[in-house]
Amino acid sequence: MEKTFTFETIMALPSRHRGRLMNKVSGLKPANLIGTQSKAGETNLAIFNSVVHIGANPPYIGFILRPTTVARHTYENIKETGAFTINQVTEGMHKQAHQTSAKYDKGVSEFDAVGLIPYHHEDFKAPFVYESPIKIGLSFVEEQLIKVNDTRLIIGKVEHLILPEDVLLEGGHIALERLGSVAIGGLDSYYSVDKLGRYGYAEPE
Repeated sequence: MEKTFTFETIMALPSRHRGRLMNKVSGLKPANLIGTQSKAGETNLAIFNSVVHIGANPPYIGFILRPTTVARHTYENIKETGAFTINQVTEGMHKQAHQTSAKYDKGVSEFDAVGLIPYHHEDFKAPFVYESPIKIGLSFVEEQLIKVNDTRLIIGKVEHLILPEDVLLEGGHIALERLGSVAIGGLDSYYSVDKLGRYGYAEPE
């Protein structure tokens, strides 16, 4: 038996019910922590499920930012310093990562609040997460306002990529399953990741 929704019935759902449904229906998404720092040196850390590959030549990665009608410390810091980090979430830290979604005041560092360690690499202007096995440092290059709902696509150029050497495979592959990486379903459910297979470039049969 199937349940069918229309636009009208979706919009008639209670707000939180609708939000959970629409966040989960598109499937599992990568769990990442985005680290930033203000010019005054205040660090910020926030979990995102919207990080997406933009391109490899040059290497660009983006993420979706919710409307800026309320304070968005991540966005404010990126605009101030032009730098941010993306840090992969693992099974061992997923509860702490989730806690960063709480609405802390501007002067409170989520690193301190949830017990994760900020890691500063060389002179990069944004903090990495020490516990994360894959750390990416990016410089802000562009934002695109998505007019239908006032969200923004924030795009950064990869300046630093830090990861364990033993998960690097031939040809640019990464053994993500060895890292204990997790995925997010919706806004609050976390899933472990297993590799099912790897296949060659598909051609018509």
